[in-house]
Formats: sequence, structure tokens, C-alpha cells
Amino acid sequence: MIDTLFLGGVKRAAAATTMAATALLGLLPGVPTAHADTALPLGDADLAETRTTQTLADGVTLTRIVRGTDPAPADQINTTTRGPWVVNVLTIDPRKTRGHLEATYGPDLARTEKTTDLVRLSGALAGVNASFFTFTASQQYPGEQVGLGLFGGKLLSEPIADPAEANFVVDARSNRVIMGKLSWSGSVRNKQTDATLPLEFVNHPPVVPAECAALADQTQCAVPGDVATFTPEFAAATPSGPGVEVVLDSRGCVVDTLTTRGTTLAPDQTSLQATGQDAASLLQVAADGCLKETSTLVDEQGDKLPLRKALYGVTGRYRLVADGQVVVPPGSGSFFDRNPRTIAGTTEDKKIVLATIDGRMTSSVGTTMDETAAVADALGLHDAINLDGGGSTAMSVRGALVNKPSGSAERAVGDALVFIDSPYRPTAS
Repeated sequence: MIDTLFLGGVKRAAAATTMAATALLGLLPGVPTAHADTALPLGDADLAETRTTQTLADGVTLTRIVRGTDPAPADQINTTTRGPWVVNVLTIDPRKTRGHLEATYGPDLARTEKTTDLVRLSGALAGVNASFFTFTASQQYPGEQVGLGLFGGKLLSEPIADPAEANFVVDARSNRVIMGKLSWSGSVRNKQTDATLPLEFVNHPPVVPAECAALADQTQCAVPGDVATFTPEFAAATPSGPGVEVVLDSRGCVVDTLTTRGTTLAPDQTSLQATGQDAASLLQVAADGCLKETSTLVDEQGDKLPLRKALYGVTGRYRLVADGQVVVPPGSGSFFDRNPRTIAGTTEDKKIVLATIDGRMTSSVGTTMDETAAVADALGLHDAINLDGGGSTAMSVRGALVNKPSGSAERAVGDALVFIDSPYRPTAS
């Protein structure tokens, strides 16, 4: 089913036309009713705006919004008030759908895959790109999330301390969403001796201190390094380099101790890596025993978030809307300029909304952070965060792109939020 509407300042001169359009728009399942008659607050008030909504499945709609009609001059993309803007909005009503939202990644965390491929491989109906990831900063592990990565109740990447990080967590059983800034702490404890060592990373390569970079034996280093835990989901092998690595079985008992880092883990194994002074500390803690690993996620209120199998979480950068209020901070620089954007949020009546805004093109100029927050608010989002954008922004339906990425081709990304049109069924651990 496809419905098309025409909105826009001067074009809606007649009050009767305005009332009719408003009434019809309020009936469209893809647009939150609280803001159903609100044109997007982008550019000049007289811009024409069209909305096309189609039903993808029970409780799931896709709305395409085009604001402005004329292509932008190439040298005015960042400044024009005439647009155009192209916005795609996927709306999921948990009360009407049989399906569920979850996060997914490719064969492992370290590699990247296109959003269209992640949607197709997961058997999903639709999805968008999600977390920020290392991308070009790591040639070896480009898909590694920069922040929270929670998949089927497994914490595979820890939230970072950067206050800009904003997290989107969904319970796939109920499609309930929480948003905000999560904090993490982790440690390993020897069950026999009670010796304990704090963890700094989950599936993130530890850094060798510059002062000890020339030392093959990191246990001789007097400068603190890093301690990281690795799971088989990370990559075909754990990161190699100076330091020590302790391999654990499913009970947490030591099965191998390596004097350099880098090994292949069996499906039921994990490992701990340490560099610098922490290399000697890890060997001491792991000696002659089995280890108990503790990993704790805490929300903004200081409450622990239990890691149930149905939980999935991804990382964004900056909260856009919180409790109905626009909260995006002021800022400058390329990140805050007009860019393609991906938004995840919820309406006050608990609908889930995933939206993309095309950008950096004459056919759609993109949005600043302030404009992105204004769009989220106009779409009726009570809570919303900014996911990875730029060349990563992509929305796929049935494995095909519905938006236009800003680069020459669709970019491979670290993970995606995908809607699967069937009830959630946990996989065997």
C-alpha cells in the first residue's frame, strides 16, 4: 500500500486543503501522530515537501520524505536554505508487529560488511547501519566497534568513557528500547588465590607502552600497559605482538600461556592479553588456577543492566532527544556540519523509528547536528540518538538500498540494526 502526500508552506494556501492533508497524514501508519502534520524544520518555510508511505509488514512502515524540489548548487551544499533533503523513515510498532529488532555483524567483529549484506544474511526485512567503528584507523580490524557492542546478551565491545557516546539497547523479546550512556567495569579473579586484575578492554587490541616498545619480554616493562579479554567472535586470531596471552576454557581454567600475543581460539575458549607492566601481573593472577571474569554494565541512573540473551546494543555519538527535549550539544567542525545521518529513536507511545538522511549531494544536502535533532523531534521522537553517518549511512529493505549513500558505492560497516519479521528465538549458546 502506497500513499503520497504533498506538504509545503505557500502551496498549502487554502485552509480546507491544509485540514484535509492533515487529516489524511494522521492516518498514515508510518508517521507518528503527535507530529503528523508537522513539515520538517529544514530550510525555508515555503519549500514543497512530499511524503510517501508504504506498509512493509504488519506494524512496519517505510516513509520517504522529500523536502525541496531543485538540486542544490554544488558549492552551497553546506549553506543552502533551499535543500533538497531526502529522509527515509522506518517505523516499527511493537504492539502490531510479530517481528523483532536486533543488532548484527558479519562473520566476525573485525571485518566489515555492507548494510544490505547484513540485512540479507540475517534474513531481515529491513535495517540501517549502526555503530561507529574503527574503519580506516585500523587496516587489520576495520570493523571493530568504537564503543558498546552487545549481541544476544554477549558484551563483545565495551562502552568507552567518551561522554559523547550514546547507546541504543533493545530487548528483542519485547522490542523495548533504552537509550543513554552506559558505563562498564570488568575484572578477572583467581578463584583459588583471590588475586584480581582490572580489565580495560573487550575485544580491543591492547597497546604496548611506547617506553617498552623495544622489549620483546613485556614482563620486564616498568610502565603500565593494557589488559584485554578476547572472545572467538573477534577475528580468526587474536591480535599478535609483544605481551602475554592466557587462553581459558569454558570454565575459565588456564589451558595455555603464551609469551607473545596472537593465537586461534576454539569456539568454547576465551583469552586474556596484557602488555607493559600488566603482562607480569596477568601471569601472576592466572598462575595455577581458574579465573572468574566479571563484566558489569551500568546505566545513567547507576543501575546494573543484566545481560539477558535477548539484549542487543550499539553505539552512537551524541543524544539528540531525551524525554521529549532536544539535547544535542553545540559544536563545530566537520562532524557538526551537514552530513548524511542515521537516527535511532522511539516515540512517546514506544514505536521504534530508524531514519536515514542522505547528504553531501546536490540531490540531498544532509543535516547539521542541530538540524538532525530538529528532524528527530519533528518525527515525534521522544528519545533519539545519532548513529554512525557520513558515508556509512544506509537503509536496506529486503536486501536492497532505499537511500543513496554519499560515496561512489555503499560502504562496508561494522554492524547494523535489523528488523526480522518473526518472533525472537534465542540461538543456542
